[in-house]
Amino acid sequence: MVNIVRGLFVIFLAAFGYLFGKDYSKANKEEKLEDVSVGKSGFVGFVANFFDTLGIGSFAPIVAMSKALKLNIPDRIMPGTLNVSCTLPVVVEAIIFTTVIEVDPLTLTALIAASVVGSYIGAGIISKMDERKIQFIMGLALAITAILMFLAHPAINLMPGGGEATGLTGIALVLGVVGNFILGALMTAGIGLYAPCMAMVYFLGMSPAVAFPIMMGSCAMLMPVASAKFIKEQAYCKKASLSIALFGVIGVLIAAFIVKSLPMDLLKALVIIVIAYTSFTLLKSSRKPRVDE
Repeated sequence: MVNIVRGLFVIFLAAFGYLFGKDYSKANKEEKLEDVSVGKSGFVGFVANFFDTLGIGSFAPIVAMSKALKLNIPDRIMPGTLNVSCTLPVVVEAIIFTTVIEVDPLTLTALIAASVVGSYIGAGIISKMDERKIQFIMGLALAITAILMFLAHPAINLMPGGGEATGLTGIALVLGVVGNFILGALMTAGIGLYAPCMAMVYFLGMSPAVAFPIMMGSCAMLMPVASAKFIKEQAYCKKASLSIALFGVIGVLIAAFIVKSLPMDLLKALVIIVIAYTSFTLLKSSRKPRVDE
């Protein structure tokens, strides 16, 4: 069953690649590509997806670095850009982690399917929202992410410790399916699935290691689905998405096969600070009146 899931990863990626490539090519021919730095966006993609492979997540760091480097990606299309740009790197991650970490096939399949359905419903709503609503949702989402990461940090250690199970049954499986459905929908608002998915896995008594194939597999299936909606709505930055995706894959491969360990406690603390600050700036921007008001 896990091999079938990996095959679906590739199929979903191929369908997404066709849509993205077609849309990018059309914009390039019509000279409608955005004025975005390829070098800066590539750097953002490499760094964010390098640490994404280590379990930190990529959405919040991409938002923070994009603003710090002034990539000029409008807040309104940032959720779409996050999903489109990270689809290719996360599929590579999913293939790697579903190969090296054992997880119950039924649990993996059920939770991934739930996240895909959630993302499809969420993308249709998020892509049509106005800029201030997007800013508010992303700001709130990032705040939640920062809080969860803070509680899970070893220096605080307020998150439950999880267990040793590699799968779920009964009511725990139902709760996991419902939870991943909600997290899939929130992905389209710019909130990364990793931190809350890891928290959910802990709460349900599973081994922390199992979170990696579940959360990366969920993203590998839901992101092509959500991204297809964003591409259709033209609610993403094409040029930045391509650069982040290509350089992101390089970051994933280096993190997965070359880097073995890093001072993660300090790094996670710094990331929490950056995420919290970005959340504050987005929430503040969402409260500013429009020029025409």
